[in-house]
Amino acid sequence: MTRAAIAILILVTAVTPATAQIAAGDLPERSVEWLQDYLRVDTINPPGNETVGAEFLAAILDNEGIPYDLVESAPGRGNIWARLEGGSEPSLILLHHIDVVPADPRYWSTDPLSGEIRDGYMYGRGALDTKSLGIIELAAFIALHRSGVELGRDVIYMATADEEAGGYFGVGWLVEHRPELFENVGWVINEGGGGTEVDGQIQFSVEVTQKVPYWLRLTVQGTPGHGSRPQESTSVTRLIAALNRLHEYSFEPRVVPAVDTYFRRLAAGLEPAWQPHYADMATAIGQPGVAEALLRDNPGHYGLIHNTCSMTRLGGSDKINVIPTEAWAELDCRLLPDQDPDEFLAELGEVLGQEVGVETMMGFSPAVSSSETGLFRSIEEVTETHFPGANVVPAVLTGFTDSHFLRDLDIVAYGYEPFIIPKEDASGVHGNDERISVENMRQGVVVMLDLVARWVVD
Repeated sequence: MTRAAIAILILVTAVTPATAQIAAGDLPERSVEWLQDYLRVDTINPPGNETVGAEFLAAILDNEGIPYDLVESAPGRGNIWARLEGGSEPSLILLHHIDVVPADPRYWSTDPLSGEIRDGYMYGRGALDTKSLGIIELAAFIALHRSGVELGRDVIYMATADEEAGGYFGVGWLVEHRPELFENVGWVINEGGGGTEVDGQIQFSVEVTQKVPYWLRLTVQGTPGHGSRPQESTSVTRLIAALNRLHEYSFEPRVVPAVDTYFRRLAAGLEPAWQPHYADMATAIGQPGVAEALLRDNPGHYGLIHNTCSMTRLGGSDKINVIPTEAWAELDCRLLPDQDPDEFLAELGEVLGQEVGVETMMGFSPAVSSSETGLFRSIEEVTETHFPGANVVPAVLTGFTDSHFLRDLDIVAYGYEPFIIPKEDASGVHGNDERISVENMRQGVVVMLDLVARWVVD
C-alpha cells in the first residue's frame, strides 16, 4: 500500500464521525494533474494576467457544478471565489495567489512553465509559491461539496491576483471593493508555513505574523554633464557612497515576543550548540560572535531579530556617455512587527545623509494572529495525525503574504501548507528549478481535507 493510500485510509477512519463521511476519493491523483496544468498557465507577475489562471480554476469548478464569481480589478487581473454555505459560525477562507514571480529559463533544467514530472518531482514556477497550495485547497473544497455533509460555517475558496507585487490588485482590491465577501469571516488558511525534516525530525511552522515590508526609493541629485568630463562628485557617486554607508550599518538586534516564542519552541529540535541560544535569544545576541554565526548559519532567523534593507534596484543615466541629473536606488526593507515606521525612517535618514531623498513606495501595518485558538489546535492535531511526532510552532515570516490585509480586519489568518519540503528544495521559491514532490501533493490533499473538515463540519 502506498503512503498516499495509507493517508487516505487514515482520513476516512479517524478523528470524528463527521470527517469520516468525507473521502478524498480520486482527488489526490486529480490534484497532480491539475497542478501540472496550472503550472502551464502563464501568470508571471509582471504583468500578472491572472485572469487566465482564474479561468483555469473556474473550469474545474464548472465541472463540479459549483457556482463562483470571477472579477477583474484591472484588465487581465482576475480574482475568483466560490462559497459552500453552512451554519452561522464565522466563515473560513481557503486562500492562495494566482500570480508567480518571473523565471529565467537559462538557469532552469526545464521550461519553468512545463509542469514536467521527473524522478517523482513536478517542476514549474509556482510549484511551491503558491499554485500547489491552491490546488490542494481546491481539492478539499470539492470534497466537501461532493460529500453533501452539513457545514457549521461557510467555506470560501479564494484565488487572487498580484500578491507578488503587494496584492493591491488582489486581496487589497477585494477588501476595498468587495467588502461584503469578508463579512462574518473569522478564519483564513493561507501560505507562509509548512514542514521540514532535519535529521529525521519533522517540524511544522505555522505563520502567525510577519515582518512589515517597507519598499523605499532613494534619489540623489547632481550636476549633469558629458561622460568624457569627469566631475569630483555626481549623483551616481553620492548615491553609491550613501548605499555603502547603509551596507556597513547594522540595525540594532531586538527579539520581539512572537519571535521569542518561535525560537523557544524551535530550540529542542536544533543542534546542541544552538539550543541554549534559541532558548533565550535576547540574551544570546549580546554575546560575542552569536549574531555573526546566526547570519552565517541561518540568515532567515537573523532577519527575524533585525530590521533589514536589501538593495535590489539601481538606475542612473539612460545613455552611457551622459552623467545623469538624478540617480536612484530601491530598497526592500523589512521591519520587525513592533517597529514604528517613522522612527525607522528617521534612523535610516541619519545613515544615508540629508542629500538622499527617501520615498515610501509600499508599507503595511503589523498584525499578529493568536495561536491560542481552536483552529490552531486543530492544525496541531491534524499534523500529529498525519506526521506523528512532528513539532508544530507558531512562526514569524521574514517575507510578507496577503494575510496582513485580513488581519487588519481582525480576521485570524494562519500560514499552513501541509507539505514536507526538504531544505534544498526551499531555495526554489523565487529561485531556480522550483519543484514539489508528487507524493507531497497527494498527501497534501488528504491533510488539508482533514483539517478543513474538522473545523467546518457540524
